[in-house]
Amino acid sequence: MTSNAHALISLEDRFAEGILNGTKLVELRRRSMRLEAGTTVWFYVKVPIGQVIGSARVHSTLALAPSTIWRRYGDVSGLCRAEFFEYFAGVDRAFALVLNQPKRLEAGVSLQALRTLKGSFQPPQFFQHLEEDGPLVSAFLGNRIGGSGRSLARERALAKPISACA
Repeated sequence: MTSNAHALISLEDRFAEGILNGTKLVELRRRSMRLEAGTTVWFYVKVPIGQVIGSARVHSTLALAPSTIWRRYGDVSGLCRAEFFEYFAGVDRAFALVLNQPKRLEAGVSLQALRTLKGSFQPPQFFQHLEEDGPLVSAFLGNRIGGSGRSLARERALAKPISACA
């Protein structure tokens, strides 16, 4: 992959907002996403939001014991300790995408618009690679406003803790 690579992941609203407002610096998974540094990861926020709302760049990827990931990134994971270890119960390795350069879209791209751009579009269960010159990436790149964008969802995220444990 190159620094021009793009991928789409599905996230809960609180996690996408945490990344975009800078309080969540890692995306955690039970399986490797096999993305390289420099890849742009776009965030599809699950229903009821149902939109792509922004992106971040992959700074690095890690595959380590869950306890090691927690020690290094627990405070910027968007999870409390109990949520974290419940999520990683039964796995020897935790996978983390260390993210930087978050950028919010000026206007979210709805599921309906995604399907208009690419008729066969389905939100990813895990993640999916996107074509650099495809219609989805072109639409996303056409409406980025940078990391300082404000939205109603962001205001909600700032008004409450990112973790459900708080």
